[in-house]
Amino acid sequence: MEAHVRHVSIHGHDMAYRLEGSGPVLLLLHGIAGSSRTWRDVIPRLTDRFTVLAPDLTGHGQSEKPVGDYSLGAFASGIRDLLDVLGIDRATVVGQSFGGGVAMQFVYQFPELCERLVLVDSGGLGREVNWVLRLVALPASEYVMPVLFPSFVRDWGDSVFRMINARGVRLGRIDEVWSAYASLVESDNRRAFARTIKSVIDPGGQVVSAMDRLYLASSMPTLIIWGDRDVIIPVRHAYTAHQAIPGSRLVVIEGVGHFPQIESPEQFVDALVGFVETTEPAHLGAGDRRRMLRARSEAVRTELRRVD
Repeated sequence: MEAHVRHVSIHGHDMAYRLEGSGPVLLLLHGIAGSSRTWRDVIPRLTDRFTVLAPDLTGHGQSEKPVGDYSLGAFASGIRDLLDVLGIDRATVVGQSFGGGVAMQFVYQFPELCERLVLVDSGGLGREVNWVLRLVALPASEYVMPVLFPSFVRDWGDSVFRMINARGVRLGRIDEVWSAYASLVESDNRRAFARTIKSVIDPGGQVVSAMDRLYLASSMPTLIIWGDRDVIIPVRHAYTAHQAIPGSRLVVIEGVGHFPQIESPEQFVDALVGFVETTEPAHLGAGDRRRMLRARSEAVRTELRRVD
């Protein structure tokens, strides 16, 4: 059974979220054009040990789609405000795809709220990204979207998927991709999608990278999970991030694409639970970030003097 969707008003805007279970908090952040429903297969496997919070990011799912700021920083601040409203002090932050970029930004802005970081086929770790997303990032693409996402195709596809699901057939990543496509039939969803994607992607690829500041995660227990057949963001980004974050763990799941939580929920949960149960939560604050920033700055100055 899927977790019940709840609603809360933040700054006068409606935000939808799922909240189930008890114990340490896991904050699950979905990808672009997705929703909290992407975690439907793993939430029931986690709620016996954890409190699971899975929001629909602003502009996604059942959350409001206001005209406004759709940058990673704005999403991170919105999640901070959601935790405050719900009375949640700290969480292990899990981000998939675009949600991984939000998760890294959240850890960067609010380290005191984060116990661990889990990146799942995450954006923000390299320039490469699937050509379809680069195409959608073209100028004025939002004016072409009504032609690309007609309602009659959505209606036809929904009927086909209902028939397939009624027969007990699971389509995994295909179902998730279709849900994203179908959501873009609605004009407010398209506008929010366009604003979001153009904040992180241009026609050449990803424009926002955390690689120059991943050293700040060295004191944060970090797990990287990736599907070795991801055609959206290449698995080599996982290896690059793993090398850049000292002490991080890397789990590459064979035969899985961009959505490990859907395509292989058992392996995903095993990796996540094992990581949480064998690591101590971080207790970082602004002082720790200041110390690491100054140490890196001094290291760079020393290297420049040595080269000169």
